[in-house]
Formats: sequence, C-alpha cells, structure tokens
Amino acid sequence: MSMTRAHISVSLDGYTAGPDQSPEQPLGAGGERLHDWVVELAAWREPHGMEGGEVNASTPVVTEVQSDVGAVVMGRNMFGGGPGAWDEQNPWTGWWGEEPPFHAPVFVVTHHPREPLEMAGGTTFHFVTEGPAAAVERARRAAGDQDVLVAGGAATVRSCLAAGLVHRLDLALVPLLLGSGTRLFDGVTGPAFEQERVVSAPGVTHLRYRVLS
Repeated sequence: MSMTRAHISVSLDGYTAGPDQSPEQPLGAGGERLHDWVVELAAWREPHGMEGGEVNASTPVVTEVQSDVGAVVMGRNMFGGGPGAWDEQNPWTGWWGEEPPFHAPVFVVTHHPREPLEMAGGTTFHFVTEGPAAAVERARRAAGDQDVLVAGGAATVRSCLAAGLVHRLDLALVPLLLGSGTRLFDGVTGPAFEQERVVSAPGVTHLRYRVLS
C-alpha cells in the first residue's frame, strides 16, 4: 500500500540545519556535516550523476528511501533560490543541475506562485502556495500507487507531521552537536511514534518510526 514518508538528517541535539542560514549557506554554519555520511555513498552519487563511492550499512537504507517514490514534497528553502518573490530575470532551477535526481513530480511549498518548471529526466517542479497539506494531496494524486516522499526541510516535515499526513518517519541521526539553528520538532506535540528499525552505519544511525494516528 502506498504511503507518505519523510526522511531527514538530524544532529544529536535535534537540528536539521545550523545557525546563520543564507542562500549561500542554506544549511547554516556546520550544517553540511549532517550529510557527510551520504555524499560518499555510491547509492547517493549515482542518481546525482557522480561516479564511485562507498558501499556500507547505509547503502540499503538509502536505496530503500529512493525506491518506489512517485512524487516528492519539499519546502522553498530546500529548493533554494532565496526568500521572497522569484527572480524572473534569472530564474532559479534548484541545486541539482539540468537533470535533478528525483525523476518524478516535485511539489515545492512556497508563498510565491510560479509556473511549473520541467527539467530533464522526468522531474517537474510544481510550486504550491496553499501550504504543505495541499502539496501532499497533490503529490498523492500524482504518485498513484507509489509513495510520496517528504524530503525536507524541517518546517515542511514538521508541518506534515503535525497535520497527520506522514505514515513513516526515517531519521538519519548524525553524531554532531550544532548548538543552534533549525530544530526538527519545535512546536510539535504529536503524533506518537512506534520504533520499527535501528541501523548503525559509519557516521550515522538510521532510525525508523511508524507514525501512530
């Protein structure tokens, strides 16, 4: 059965990005280190058009996260391009080059409308101004029998959890203290979770939770 699932990296002290975020430093000071464990994996590098890479205990986790995804939901900060209205003279097309790794419809939660952006490889970015719930609903319709992946950032994952839209939460817990920045669970008082899996890997511990209604 298809589901909506979220996957995000988080520090030991609960942050998904460090302080002083900016368009030039979208994950804030030290935040890039949250993803050190994944960028060296062959399973991550191949979809991003990169060669080589490691195979370790994180490989099946990343492969599973990437599989059976019919649509993706993300926030404006994850898509990038800076705050405010879109620059029509120099339009931002994301961090991923001409052929993003999603190969599926991507629904970007934003306050600023924009026409759909069709990229190579089957990825089309749709810009949703009605909020995360509307983005998830559109993604579910587009995904059909496949899953919807809520890819981040923290505010989008948090909003979807608070609204009861997520069936499964996968956390990549990184042994790193950021001290400040963007917390994943700020203001979230529910739902409850049931732990389903723990996988220890180099530089990260993968935690899987079923979200209880």
